[in-house]
Amino acid sequence: MIQKISILRSNFIGVYGRAWEDVVFLPTNVEDEVAAQISEGLQVPVEKLLIDNSGLVGTFIALNSNGIIAPSMGSDHKFSDFLQGRNIVFLKDKINAIGNDVIANDHAAMIHKSFTASSQKKIEDALGVEVVKGTIGGIKTVGSAATLTKKGMLVTPEATEEEMRSLSELFKVPVKEGTANFGNMYVGSSIIANSKGVFVGKDTTPIEIGRIDDILS
Repeated sequence: MIQKISILRSNFIGVYGRAWEDVVFLPTNVEDEVAAQISEGLQVPVEKLLIDNSGLVGTFIALNSNGIIAPSMGSDHKFSDFLQGRNIVFLKDKINAIGNDVIANDHAAMIHKSFTASSQKKIEDALGVEVVKGTIGGIKTVGSAATLTKKGMLVTPEATEEEMRSLSELFKVPVKEGTANFGNMYVGSSIIANSKGVFVGKDTTPIEIGRIDDILS
């Protein structure tokens, strides 16, 4: 089921939240009713935090079942005990918008081409998957250019058919192109999802919801 929502009066909900199969990260000042709705829709508990006093949590965090990657400036946050089974890496790199620049599931990860070799190795070790550098539809911020769950991957309409085939092989899920929030191609900024639920920004049209539903629900 796909639900429309805004977070802190913004329809670009993906910059504020990041979800996986067992948790959704949201800013500490998220509205209580919104946090409850997202928790129920994704069937996961909410973990509230700030990164360097910023509520743009989705911009800063990437994760899968094995690990969490956050920028070094977020190292003052103590992740809850129920997440301690994961590898938690606070990455020191000139690129700190980890959520915008890393996209991963339990099969693979793609990262911004400008990450250092050392950072790539740390991401690989933490997430426990193959890590490749790349772009999606010519967009270097791969985390903002796509939304990825265990069920499927929605990518920017700038992606080519050949790219989508390669992404499907890499992440082992079906891939489809689409937009959200009335034509915005940075779908990662407009969606929070896992295999159990999908939230989109309130400007997302019925046609867009149909395409998102086809691949993520």
